Amino acid sequence: MANSLILSYLPRGSVVHKLTGTTKLIVFLLFSVATMVTYDTRVLVVFLVMSLAIFKISRVHYRDVKLILWMAFVFLLLNNLFVYLFKPEYGVEIYQSRTLLVQLIGPYTITAQQLFYHLNMTLKVVVVIPLALVFILCTDPSEFAASLASIGVSYRIGYAVALALRYIPDVQRDYHNINQAQQARGVDISGKDKLMDRLKGSANILLPLILGSLNRIEVISNAMELRGFGKNKRRTWYAKRPFATRDRVVLILGAVIAIGSLIFTFWDGSRYYNPFI
Repeated sequence: MANSLILSYLPRGSVVHKLTGTTKLIVFLLFSVATMVTYDTRVLVVFLVMSLAIFKISRVHYRDVKLILWMAFVFLLLNNLFVYLFKPEYGVEIYQSRTLLVQLIGPYTITAQQLFYHLNMTLKVVVVIPLALVFILCTDPSEFAASLASIGVSYRIGYAVALALRYIPDVQRDYHNINQAQQARGVDISGKDKLMDRLKGSANILLPLILGSLNRIEVISNAMELRGFGKNKRRTWYAKRPFATRDRVVLILGAVIAIGSLIFTFWDGSRYYNPFI
């Protein structure tokens, strides 16, 4: 059951785990901003190698994030599909050239420039996904909240994010328990039943899940109110850790890489790398 949980903190004791939450958050933001800004394929390929290397040393396994990766894959397919449907020659506009490969129906064509644009667009998402998963799965929710507060985010927001991350595994456990209880009563939502029967079975699970979630929210909010949460403008964090040498080294290295990538990207005055010139 532990490996089936989505976005649940995994204490694996890797080098990434030993970094403070603030360090991981700042480095993740630096890489995310640099990745979103650039359309230079060379930079994106380097970032992809680094992202996969960080994922490897974090000791997060494929089985831990299999469902998330499949969801991201479906999102990528839909994103590329809709971009192509609404802008079938957007790459031609960007790269100021047109190399026709296949003529389809009406305005829809397949050009080398459009394919290259979709490649870059896909790379940008593929680079960020492993970094986001590593950051979430290798950072304790309480330390995550402390890291948000350390960069100036209101501790109320940070605490809400931490509670949401802690609550996701609880919702999954509740769903699994309710599902098992419904199956024990003869309700089957597997692929063997008809679609309508599966939808009705899912509704029988969702209703107690929602009611249980609302009850848990009320209990937590009452407990926080009784303890005077939100009374003061600032608060201390039990999970906050002081910066170590490795944190300073990683921050400096991350800043150098991010700034260097932006300089390399805009060296010729454009953020698009154009191999068709």
